[in-house]
Amino acid sequence: MAAPTGGPEWAEGGSELQVALEVLLRGPLSRAELARRLDLSQPTLTRLTKDLVRRGLLVESSARPGPAVGRPSQPLDVDVSSHHFVGVNLAVGSAHAVLVDLRGTVVATRSAALPGDDPAAVVAVVADLADAVVADAPAGTAQAGGPTGIGVSLGGHSPDGTTVHLAPFLGWHDVPLGTLVRERTGLPAVVENDVAALTSAEHWFGAGRDARTFAVVTVGAGVGYGLVVHDRLVRHPDMGLGLVGHYPLDPNGPLCPEGHRGCAAAMLTTEALEAEAAVALRRPVTSTELLDLARAGDPAARRIVDDAGRALGRLVAAVANLTMPERVVLTGEGVDLAVVAGDAVRTAVTADRHPQATPVDLVVEPGDFAQWARGAAVVAIQDFVLHTR
Repeated sequence: MAAPTGGPEWAEGGSELQVALEVLLRGPLSRAELARRLDLSQPTLTRLTKDLVRRGLLVESSARPGPAVGRPSQPLDVDVSSHHFVGVNLAVGSAHAVLVDLRGTVVATRSAALPGDDPAAVVAVVADLADAVVADAPAGTAQAGGPTGIGVSLGGHSPDGTTVHLAPFLGWHDVPLGTLVRERTGLPAVVENDVAALTSAEHWFGAGRDARTFAVVTVGAGVGYGLVVHDRLVRHPDMGLGLVGHYPLDPNGPLCPEGHRGCAAAMLTTEALEAEAAVALRRPVTSTELLDLARAGDPAARRIVDDAGRALGRLVAAVANLTMPERVVLTGEGVDLAVVAGDAVRTAVTADRHPQATPVDLVVEPGDFAQWARGAAVVAIQDFVLHTR
């Protein structure tokens, strides 16, 4: 893949970066709205936006009535097609890729099996998927010269955005994944923990967009937890260990592989639900079938799903009690559990909260593997926009 050449450069810093970033995250916005939001004088804002429009970073969108006197105004927006980014999520046995525009909208998706845990083989799959999603993009979507950057997310920890310090599911320690991807694709590359990447996507372009403090809880192959406080992602060297998966939820619950009874991993993961269903129904049962049976009123399936829903509600309540976020976002490829067991989830949240506590603003976001890959792409957008390297 050739190095990117198309699209205007992003804002350099200071007030110019503030203006461009505000339009990216909140736009389209009128100049008056921008001046008010950023506490800038009209002459200063006019000077900054004039240059940004001239360079093609900002564009004037369709006119709309001014709020005060009905005069037409032309809100400013970003040209979302000026840059595109690849995001790849490495999961157990598979990789999932997306191509997104500058605002994180997915325009193409692809998936592939991973041949094993050899870093060179994994990077080859990442590069092939990057080429595939660019080729799959609708005509005229991607800018000339190819994508601007690539993000890779995985269940692990990368302290510098390049080296995978630890990825238990791949058996990796200190693998220079970002360097390998950059050398193979020719693109600027950034590596991030998968839950942190997904949380970043919700922060900039999703359910956490208007909240300065919010939490993300994911359910699926694992149980994940991300936190944004004062508009900043909370980071820690233990990201990737799945610590929230061992949070205790039921003293009488099943055991997890680490020997913890009734922890989140033992009660909420896809594998745990399928194992319990197989025992109860005496045959292999997928998580999708389990949820369908629960919807249809099967007593064993209904009990398993409602027990898991109560456990999920307790986890949400614990997150709300301990970190006091404005909003809790539930998502992940197993999030349908929160839909089918919605009543059990809400009842458990209420039971574990103080009666006078502010009701939890709980948002259930649809989840799939493309969503995880989108998180990786948004991290690449952030890396480009904020000049983090």
